[in-house]
Amino acid sequence: MAMTAVAVKAALAALTDERTRKNVGWIAAAILAPIILIAPLLLSLLSGTTQHNNAAVDLVFNGGVIPSTVSAEYAAQVRVMQTCLGMLDSTVAKINSQAEDETLDGNWVKAVFFSLCFWDEHLKLTPSEARDFADCFVRYEERTRTVASGTDPDTGETIYTEETYTVAVPVDQEIAFNNLDAAGYPITEDLVVNAQAVYDRIAYGAADGYTGEIQYGSSRITELDTSDFTAPTTKNAEDLVAYVTHAWESGWGYVWGTFGQTLTESLMESKIRQYPDGVGSYADVIRSKWLGGRTADCVGLIKGYGWLDTDSMTIRYGTNGMPDIGADTMYRNAAVKGPISTIPETPGLAVWKSGHIGVYIGGGEVIEAMGTHYGVVKTQLTDRNWTAWLEIPYIQYD
Repeated sequence: MAMTAVAVKAALAALTDERTRKNVGWIAAAILAPIILIAPLLLSLLSGTTQHNNAAVDLVFNGGVIPSTVSAEYAAQVRVMQTCLGMLDSTVAKINSQAEDETLDGNWVKAVFFSLCFWDEHLKLTPSEARDFADCFVRYEERTRTVASGTDPDTGETIYTEETYTVAVPVDQEIAFNNLDAAGYPITEDLVVNAQAVYDRIAYGAADGYTGEIQYGSSRITELDTSDFTAPTTKNAEDLVAYVTHAWESGWGYVWGTFGQTLTESLMESKIRQYPDGVGSYADVIRSKWLGGRTADCVGLIKGYGWLDTDSMTIRYGTNGMPDIGADTMYRNAAVKGPISTIPETPGLAVWKSGHIGVYIGGGEVIEAMGTHYGVVKTQLTDRNWTAWLEIPYIQYD
């Protein structure tokens, strides 16, 4: 440990010059990648335990109170990294506004950035640098579409013209890493392992360490049920609670990028192509646990209710005014929200921490799509380190 600390200190000293840092900083990152998750502890004087490593990730991604026992340097580093990740969130949202077939996984972008950069005591990120970094994970292609451009004054018929537009298309991991390497961010096998570990923790929340109470639903049911809805022609908090409660009772599973569909093999293959890390890495688990049942990811559980057509009893993507947005964007878009310590006793509110969201059903309980290994479960509000509550945009609250 002492040898590692000396090496880090020497590397950081060499990087005090801005030009030098840009030229050699990422080489140092590659050398030190095996200790990325331990490096924050060199700043905070914490011991190198898994618990503390997880605590560093949780603080950066989920917020919360920084322990008074840590150093001022460590606390400052956490805050700077949080600012950088917020900038990446905004950048990924802009990129996804140009997406068409599939969207960029912002949690993966942030996990890689965290693993590359947390150790850098001179860390900073400008909006243009955030865009350059995130652009390593996509390619842009020109497409054409036919649009109505006016009306023929003689015939009254609509005139159609062809226009060109740009679409952002996520690339696979290998291409993304090659792009990062070419942009001056050396990628090593150890860094990839670290990034995957960070990603798993933020994307799947409890997958490696949650010990609080978890309540599971009963046997798998694929039928949708609105018999407990109070106003099925609207989107309201009370019916949202009924919807997620039915999902929990029906034993819904968890698959990244789904929103209540029945998981067929063809849908599974589609999601593996779309999310090779978030789904492909867990294909065996998903097939053994969730194939044939309904599945959703955390924000997909909420969007599924927003997209539910109660007349046809089908979930129709992107309908009823509910856009296809992630958990963090849903939080940012909320007009009414507050710190979790101030949550009112209002069933149907969402509870949020960076990268994850659930539905408060009242009585101190939450229903959430918790992760691949868990599915849709019921947990205690106080056990899950939520940082904020919000009224979900596009849902009516009395």
